[in-house]
Amino acid sequence: MLGDERDRFARLVRAVAATRDQDAFTALFDHFAPRLKSWLMKRGMNSDEAEELVQDVMTILWHRASLYDPARSSLSTWLFRVARNRHIDAKRRARNRKFDGQDTFLALAEVPGVDTLFESKERDERVRDALSQIPDEQMKLVRAAFFLGQSHSEIAASTGLPLGTVKSRIRLAFERLRRALEETSPN
Repeated sequence: MLGDERDRFARLVRAVAATRDQDAFTALFDHFAPRLKSWLMKRGMNSDEAEELVQDVMTILWHRASLYDPARSSLSTWLFRVARNRHIDAKRRARNRKFDGQDTFLALAEVPGVDTLFESKERDERVRDALSQIPDEQMKLVRAAFFLGQSHSEIAASTGLPLGTVKSRIRLAFERLRRALEETSPN
């Protein structure tokens, strides 16, 4: 009986692999899905999670049936190995997603006070003023690097300037910006 069932499953898998036989797949699904789900639930998954993982395993069977080799293992062994590996992956993902209430990224932002907003506005004006003092040839390179996200090499290629010139002009622009902001800083 066991050998007959193994041969039957192998024939069904070959039919799925060769012709995408939906009846063959349905027979395999009806047989293995409840067993896989039960097995996963015994390993701590809730019903919905187990069902989703079973769907994933059976989708793998549908798409990769040609990879199954009946000479190497039974279909049951193959499917349960896929389920086991997917279960391990799911546990790893869940462990990495654990909620950390102390995560500073999740902290609620304080609503800034009027004085903070005023200081921010002043700072923005100082930065704009300092940027306006940077020569155009340097400012074009700064815009390309920091507003358009281009690398120094990309800027050199698009402008025809040597890479060293691009780097020097950007460095000079930031030096001017730093000096201008230090001069106008309300210490």
